[in-house]
Amino acid sequence: MADKPTRRAAHFAGVAPTPRREHATAKASKPAGGAKGAPARKAAGNRKAADARKERRQPVSRTGAQKPHAARGVSSHSARTTSRTNRGQRGQQRRCGRRSWLPLAGIALVLLALSLVVFVLPRLGREQDSASSGVSQGDYVSVTIPEGSGANAIAKILLEAGVIDDKKVFLEEVDSQRAESNMKPGTYKLMAGGNISGIVRQLCEGPNSDEGRLTVAEGLTVAKTAEAVQKQLGISSDEFLAQAKASNYVDDYPFLSEAQDDSLEGFLYPKTYDFSGKDVSADSVIRAMLDQYKAEVHSLNMSDAAASLSSSYGVTVSDYDVLKVASIIEREAVTSDDRPLVSSVIYNRLKADMSLQSDATMGYVTGGDVTADDLKVDSPYNTYLHKGLTPTPICSPSLDSIQAALAPSPTNYYYFLIIENGSYSNHTFSETYDQHQEAIAKAQADQGV
Repeated sequence: MADKPTRRAAHFAGVAPTPRREHATAKASKPAGGAKGAPARKAAGNRKAADARKERRQPVSRTGAQKPHAARGVSSHSARTTSRTNRGQRGQQRRCGRRSWLPLAGIALVLLALSLVVFVLPRLGREQDSASSGVSQGDYVSVTIPEGSGANAIAKILLEAGVIDDKKVFLEEVDSQRAESNMKPGTYKLMAGGNISGIVRQLCEGPNSDEGRLTVAEGLTVAKTAEAVQKQLGISSDEFLAQAKASNYVDDYPFLSEAQDDSLEGFLYPKTYDFSGKDVSADSVIRAMLDQYKAEVHSLNMSDAAASLSSSYGVTVSDYDVLKVASIIEREAVTSDDRPLVSSVIYNRLKADMSLQSDATMGYVTGGDVTADDLKVDSPYNTYLHKGLTPTPICSPSLDSIQAALAPSPTNYYYFLIIENGSYSNHTFSETYDQHQEAIAKAQADQGV
C-alpha cells in the first residue's frame, strides 16, 4: 500500500512492530511437538495454556500484503525453462501478516499487542517504493546491470528501478546464495516487488531475449499468473483462466487428483520459460508449468515426507497439504533461513489445534490488503475463524518453500516477529506469548516507537 511505510514485519502473535504487513496466528494451549520429536514438556504446556488465554483476550488489528522462487529442469510442449524466477520477483503479495503497529497516541503499542501471531509481508513496503518510482506491483521493469557492477551497485539500481524496496534484504540474499561474484551484467526484465531470492538467481543466470519469454514469479496466484501470461505472451488472461482447471489435466498429471475446487493453485511452477514457435497457447503454457512442477518435486519424495510429518505432529498431512503449507510460507517468510522456522510455527499450531490466524490466507480472498472487517468475513480462507489449512494453496510456492514445508525445523515455536525496516532488521521466533510480546517491545524500543 502506497501510504504505508516501507518496512516489513511479521509476527506470529502480538503487536506488529512495523507498519508493513503482518499476520497473527493463535498460540497453542498445549505443548507443540517440534519436527521429528521435539520434546514437549508439561510445564511448557501449562505455560502455553496461559499464553493462549492471554491471546484470546487480545483484540485483533492488522494490515497485510504479499510475495515468489525457481527451479531447474526442462519442460516439454515447446517450452524450455531457462532460469528460475527469483523470490523477489514474486508478483504476488504476501499478506499473511496481520496488524501493523503504527503508534497511535501511545495506545498503538497496546492495540498491536492484540495480535496473536503476526506474519509480516514484505510487500506493503514494496508497494510504496514501487509507487514512488512510478512502477506498480507486478509490473515488469527493464533493468540494465553494467559490466563490473558489485552487489551494492546492483542493489542501488534495482531499488531506484522499483524492483526491490530494501537494499539490505537484497544484499543479505546475495550473501546467503554466495552470489556476488556470479551475478552477470546485461539487460533483464524483472518484476517489481518480486521474489528476492528469485531475482538473485536470475541475475546469476544472466539475461535472455524477451521474445517468447514468460517469467512467472514465485508466490503468484493463478489469477496473477494469467495477467503475466497476457502481458508477456499476449494470451488473453480470460482464456488462460478458462483453461486453467485441474479437471482439464488430471488424466495427464495424476498429482492433480487431490486438487480442490478444480483449482490449479500452487501447481503452476514459478520460473522463467522460453517458448519456441508461434503456436503458444494457454494449454501449452499450463502444460509447461505442470511439467516443471512435476520435475521439481520428483526427487522430494513428498508422500514419504508427508507421512513422516503426520507421525511427528500427530495431524494428517497429505502431499496437497504440504503444498498449502508451502504457499503460506512463501507469503510469510522473508529469507531462506526464515522458511523452515515459519514452517515449524505452522505445524506446531496445527498440532495444538489452534487457528493459524494468517492475514496472507485472507489476502488471497481480498487480493490485497486485509482489514479488521475482512477478518470477520466467513470465508474458508479466513484462518482467524477457521482452524486448519485453507481449501487450496494460496499461491505458487518456490522450491525452497516446498522443501521447508517438508522439513520444518524441530522447534517449539508458536510465534515469530520479522521486521525489515531500512537499516533495522529483526527476525525473532518465540515459544511463548510473553516472549513474543517481549520481542515486540524490544523491537519498538530499538526503533524508538
